Amino acid sequence: MLRPCLTLILGLWLLAPAPAAATLRCEMLPNFLRNFLHNHVEYRELTPELEHRTIETHLRQLDPSRNLLTQAEADALQENLKGVFAEVLAGNCTRLLVLHQEIVDRNGAMVEKIEAVVSSDDYAVDSTVEIILDPDKRGYPADAAARQKVLESLIHFQVSNYLSSDSSLTEARERLIRRYTRRHNRLEDRDDEDVYALFLDAFALSLDPHSNYLSSDTWEDFKIQMTLSLEGIGVGLSERDGYAVAEHIIPGGAAERQKGLKPKDKIIAVAQEGGEPVDIIDMPLREAVSLIRGDPGTKVTLTVLRQGEKTERLKITIVRDKINLDEQAASVRYEEFGEGEEKIVIAVLELPSFYGDSDPNERKSSRDVAKLLKEIKETDTDGLVLDLSRNGGGLLDEAVTISGFFLRRGEIVRVETGRGHKQPYIDADDQILYSGPLVVHTSRLSASASEILAGALKDYRRAIIAGSDHTFGKGTVQSVQALPPGQGAFKVTTAMFYRPGGQSTQNSGVAADVVIPSTLSNDDFGEKAQRFPLPSQRVVPFLSTTSNTDDPAQSWQAITDEVVATLATRSQLRVSEDEEFDEIREKIEEQDASGGVVKLADILKEQEEADPESSSEQEPPAAEASTGDGDVDDDGESADPVETAEASEEEEEEEEPTPELREAIRILADLISLTQNAPVISQTP
Repeated sequence: MLRPCLTLILGLWLLAPAPAAATLRCEMLPNFLRNFLHNHVEYRELTPELEHRTIETHLRQLDPSRNLLTQAEADALQENLKGVFAEVLAGNCTRLLVLHQEIVDRNGAMVEKIEAVVSSDDYAVDSTVEIILDPDKRGYPADAAARQKVLESLIHFQVSNYLSSDSSLTEARERLIRRYTRRHNRLEDRDDEDVYALFLDAFALSLDPHSNYLSSDTWEDFKIQMTLSLEGIGVGLSERDGYAVAEHIIPGGAAERQKGLKPKDKIIAVAQEGGEPVDIIDMPLREAVSLIRGDPGTKVTLTVLRQGEKTERLKITIVRDKINLDEQAASVRYEEFGEGEEKIVIAVLELPSFYGDSDPNERKSSRDVAKLLKEIKETDTDGLVLDLSRNGGGLLDEAVTISGFFLRRGEIVRVETGRGHKQPYIDADDQILYSGPLVVHTSRLSASASEILAGALKDYRRAIIAGSDHTFGKGTVQSVQALPPGQGAFKVTTAMFYRPGGQSTQNSGVAADVVIPSTLSNDDFGEKAQRFPLPSQRVVPFLSTTSNTDDPAQSWQAITDEVVATLATRSQLRVSEDEEFDEIREKIEEQDASGGVVKLADILKEQEEADPESSSEQEPPAAEASTGDGDVDDDGESADPVETAEASEEEEEEEEPTPELREAIRILADLISLTQNAPVISQTP
């Protein structure tokens, strides 16, 4: 899903040496298709289903905003392209080139329609417009009339945004026309090699969401993307439908420390300190990255679009900096319940990632966690919450080692390829660093390495998993093979992770024993939100019998089904009476009820109430919304912010736990009372 991390966890990056340069040609495609199938974890041959998926994906690439083709036209093209695999395998790519030219022609006709609409003497923004912003949810228009309505709705949103930045209506019209003309020119400038690369990527994406063909330019973007999180603003980016999307906010990075930016935010413009915003919609990722990165201490302002219970446009100013390893590292704090003899002390150990370095002198998450667990034991705590709710993955070996701190010895995870090769990862030492009551706090953002640890401790009944309904669900391994210069690279899913109980972490993730309501528990987060996710798989369980010990000083108490049921009941009762969770539930209901529909009138009204002087009958204020096409112009100008988020230079007070983490702490308090015959303490820490 989603977010590149380190080594095996979000991809096993195997880089092959690159011979002499060559451009991508049609006759190369058959070997490239076979290469994907030879290495893929599940698919071995071209099938009608894969052809259907590839054509469907390719059409979505060519019409990402779903405003060129009607549903009937898309269906007809899908039907007409049947058999294209056989032609490509025979070295004939004519139909791909013809399809590309048809899309170019349709796009040119759309530009003419846009110009006709906004050039009309009586044109005005229609505040009654309603539209689903997400093209995937909106789908193809039912007919030509519906397509025209979608196009006009997009125009109204975009023009209203231009007007909000003090453009006259004439200037707003010109800016919109220039923008669509520029996009058309880019499409028209694609050569045969670009067409073939797009088709290869569509085929790779038909296998699963994490396989890709990386064209020569995209391969350069990918290599930049893998290092972006280590400097600049500390954000892992991806490119989706012309947007730079924040996939993962790196703990300890500038964006995480200064707050504001969130996963799934679309960055549409970038401004240097004292400079004008530069539009980055449709900009190659490496060029967008060059604008976002910069020297530590300098400021960059990002204009972002955020879809939640409402759609917002914000400007977020971040002071660039390198990742602060101390802030990225594992940390612990303590919470106390009760008084006197009834007082209990709970440790909360936050692990933002499974970090490490090949240099033994550099810090490693396992070494840091080991030190903290020693401190926790010396502090004489009654229980431990291991917080993985922001942990998006990291080093596989570190996850295995840390899992072993809570178990005596045993197999933690198994990696298995589609051809049956098995690679076990085992905790081989007999030492248990912490044997007390344990709750692992997770969310939909907990991915890969986090899922391996949570899955192992759940399967061995070592810990209670408390958090979102399930973790992210990325349980696959990718290999990357660089091709000769000029030909790009393959990224292909080659294997799956399996938990000791035999279940893969793929797609379904690790289910919580006790579910805590969260706004992250929606279809926008998780492997299931991707197109064509591989299904979860099962193998024969490989639970080790040596995971516990008879030594009273080392042994841990296994979690029973009865304990899980009691904890879930108590938690549900608390959550149902908690006002903060009432607010969370309301947000979830609003998100579900909206169905992605945004009403321009509501946005304009909200903006007017926030700043009455910004409203004018001739030039309406900005829509806090974007369309599938964005809302920043070719000149790099951007609308005034709906909200500005900039870090305070004053030292921030220690953050309060989130409602979800507070509830995880209460669940642990209940666990202590159930397993150690301690008094039930229900007060909030």
